[in-house]
Amino acid sequence: MPSRRTVLAAGAGVTAALAFGTDARAAGHDDKKLRSLISRMTLEEKVGQLFVMRVYGHSATAPDQADIDANLKEIGVRSAAELIAKYRVGGIIYFTWAHNTRDPHQIADLSNGIQKASLSRPRGLPVLISTDQEHGIVCRVGEPATLFPGAMAIGAGGSRKDARTLGRVAGQELRALGIRQNYSPVADVNVNPANPVIGVRSFGADPHAVAGLVAAEVSGYQHGRQVAATAKHFPGHGDTAVDSHYGFPVITHTREQWEELDAPPFRAAIAAGIDSIMTAHLMVPALDDSGDPATLSRPILHGILREEFGYEGVIVTDSLGMEGVRTKYGDDRVPVLALKAGVDQLLNPPNLDVAWNAVLNAVRGGELTEARLDESILRVLRLKAKLGLFEKPYVSQAGVSRTVGAPAHLAAADRVAERTTTLLVNKGGLLPLSPRALLVCGADPASPSGTTGPPTGVLATAFTELGFTATALSTGTAPSAATVAKAVAAAQNADAVVVGTYNLNAAQKTLVEQLLATGKPVVAIAIRNPYDVAQLPGVPAYLAAYSWTDVELRAAARVIAGAAAPRGKLPVPVQKADDPAQVLYPIGHGLSYPT
Repeated sequence: MPSRRTVLAAGAGVTAALAFGTDARAAGHDDKKLRSLISRMTLEEKVGQLFVMRVYGHSATAPDQADIDANLKEIGVRSAAELIAKYRVGGIIYFTWAHNTRDPHQIADLSNGIQKASLSRPRGLPVLISTDQEHGIVCRVGEPATLFPGAMAIGAGGSRKDARTLGRVAGQELRALGIRQNYSPVADVNVNPANPVIGVRSFGADPHAVAGLVAAEVSGYQHGRQVAATAKHFPGHGDTAVDSHYGFPVITHTREQWEELDAPPFRAAIAAGIDSIMTAHLMVPALDDSGDPATLSRPILHGILREEFGYEGVIVTDSLGMEGVRTKYGDDRVPVLALKAGVDQLLNPPNLDVAWNAVLNAVRGGELTEARLDESILRVLRLKAKLGLFEKPYVSQAGVSRTVGAPAHLAAADRVAERTTTLLVNKGGLLPLSPRALLVCGADPASPSGTTGPPTGVLATAFTELGFTATALSTGTAPSAATVAKAVAAAQNADAVVVGTYNLNAAQKTLVEQLLATGKPVVAIAIRNPYDVAQLPGVPAYLAAYSWTDVELRAAARVIAGAAAPRGKLPVPVQKADDPAQVLYPIGHGLSYPT
């Protein structure tokens, strides 16, 4: 961590920032001081403050050569420090694939390097560093950080206290890493089982239940001004069969349906004091029939979110590289139209130079006023002040060691996970299983969040620790006939089979059915969407884990072994496979063991 002497010597911008920070601590934020900072910024610096950009590399100044090459190709700079020097960006987003998140101490060094690079510039300002740390299937910071169950698992647990615990613990760890804006929680109400992009990232299908859990998680994240939570994706991405990364979804809800289904979690987030809200790249004709995505819709962002809902915080776009926002307009028009609609932060444009110059030229040409930019910059600076970034922009390695993956945090995640595992089927009281020889097979998707994986291995290890003799056999998400035959042969040497299903398809269904045909007891675990159970009525025991992260798999193993009781309840309905109009298992379904 840089010393205070280093910080003070970095330039006039740092001195001004630290002086401001003393007042920020006493008064929360001082708009007069913030406006004074804005008045001294050049137009180019103002434009930069509106952008949150990706950058490759584990270091702010000395990334690996492959990351330098990627930065030069995509951004025209070599490193995060050069990105800041050239574009004066107000925020940087961390991704695993950009090699930003190797390990906690490296992340802290990267964050400090980014802050130093920005604060050492003339009129330098602290950078708001962000990431997507939803927990469950979307995480950018993996082990040894504490990883909690994802949103739908939390929805199955139904505990607002647990949601608050997740936010509090995860917020402490992110803050220790220098990450101060988290794009979580997901406030979408997943009412469409075919939703390809939200699914288990949502707390569930009941708007009231989702609203309560969203508010609780927000309060946990923002406790003590740890991090800025971000409710996403406004005005709601829960009822779509199109992934906005690759297409342009259209939500056909009436205004009344939207008010009933989609709006409550966002209202609850605002009531809980949410610091930022992320837009959705989708069209809701009932809210705006112009054909524009919500990200570019003034009636939705200004008319509904600002005026009707009274939201005064930061509005950030979803990634501007996604197809949903690029379908109708070019990459030079999207950032300008987003600002005109009411957005404050422009996230991850595909070509920063094009986007940055488009905004700059829109001001010079009169399409956007400098005063409009100032409005958004003021909101962003208010948030930086609220988070204490003017006063304390740096983090310490001691803080990382003390906080990230602390034993108490890991234990809390395990306790929360045990309350989420949902027992859907238990014919003849097959579960809990007593220690015996187990074959653990099934889908082994890539680890979603830097956990150890693969799922079969994690489960087999957990069963072994519980006294079982467990053998892991990965059969994949689309097992071949030869792979199925290998699993069937292995089952002959086991007393029972545990098989993981992942968005069940025909090949996985064949695997499970042939394992059932061996006559061995078969226990299936849906390791992503709980809807899999509807397609396998012959399975005598079925559980929903809602994700294939270690913490959820270990909890499922404890439930199967009887070391923990099943306590989760379905937060979404499961329809019959051959008649979606009929509900096979309703919201709230969940079996328990006799006591």
